[in-house]
Amino acid sequence: MGRLGPTEIILIILLIVLLFGAKKLPDMARSLGKSARILKSEAKAMKKDDSDTAAPADPPAPGTAQDVSAPRTIKAAPGDVTSSRPVTEPTDTKR
Repeated sequence: MGRLGPTEIILIILLIVLLFGAKKLPDMARSLGKSARILKSEAKAMKKDDSDTAAPADPPAPGTAQDVSAPRTIKAAPGDVTSSRPVTEPTDTKR
């Protein structure tokens, strides 16, 4: 495969517009951008969780009260409140 010239790029764009239609393209681009923002925020949250819980100094002693506050929520990109959801964490303490 060689390089794509301007003629080939125009032909590909025309084929995409004919295949999906001009009305669907903005919606597809919008949903693709939203998915990318959500993926980025999820990855950032996972990195933050990994760095926070890298290696605890001492494991909690059996029978002690652990932090059992409200469930954590993974937050999506700003302006996308509908995709926030609670995260269920494993409760199995056997190791």
